[in-house]
Amino acid sequence: MNQSAFHKLSYGVYIVSTWDNGKPTGCTANSAMQITSSPATIAVSINHNNYTNKCISETGKFAISILAEDSDPSIIGTFGFKTGKEADKFTEVKYSVEDYMPIVSDSCAYIVCEVIDKMETSTHTVFLGEVKGAEVFGSRDAMTYAYYHKVIKGKSPKNAPTYIPEEEKKPEEGKERRFKCEVCGYIYEGEELPVDYKCPVCGMGADRFTEI
Repeated sequence: MNQSAFHKLSYGVYIVSTWDNGKPTGCTANSAMQITSSPATIAVSINHNNYTNKCISETGKFAISILAEDSDPSIIGTFGFKTGKEADKFTEVKYSVEDYMPIVSDSCAYIVCEVIDKMETSTHTVFLGEVKGAEVFGSRDAMTYAYYHKVIKGKSPKNAPTYIPEEEKKPEEGKERRFKCEVCGYIYEGEELPVDYKCPVCGMGADRFTEI
C-alpha cells in the first residue's frame, strides 16, 4: 500500500480550540470538513491523546481557526508539538473571543460549533458540530496541507490523522548539510546551522537540531 496517496486528499491546516475550565486551549488539526449544509454541520478528528479531545468532550463546543498561507508557521508548532496539559499555548499566540470561543487572530476565518454527536475510532474521536457562528477575515488564501508540506516544509505531529513516518535521507556528496529539529522534524539545509536559528515551525532553538 502506498500511503503517499493519502497526501493527494484535500486538507487544510486548522487550530481547533475550546475551553479548559475557563482557560483557552487547542491543538493543530488538518482533518475538518463540512458534512451538511442545513443545518451546517462540521466534523473534526482529534487524537485520543490530545488534551483538546478531553476538553471538547467536557465543554461540548469547539472552534476552528482556519490558518492562511501567510499565517506565522510557529502557530502550527505551538499547537501541534506541545500539550495543553503542560503549556498555556494561548499565551504565545494572539487570540480573541468570537461567538464565545477562543479564536487565533492570525487566521483567515473561523467556525464555532456545538457538539451534536461523535464517533470513536481506535485512535481518534470524530466530533460532529452544528455551526453556531462563522466569519471571514479579509481576503487571505487558506493554507492547504500540501502548501504546509511543500512550501513551509512542515511535518505532521505523530497524533495527526495524516501522520506517516518518513525515511531519513542522507545528503548527497557535495550537497548542503541537513539539520533536523528534534521536536517537530523540520529540516534545515545549509552549510552551517546559525547559532541563533529558530525553527520556523515549532520555535525551538539551534540546540534542538541534529545533523542527519
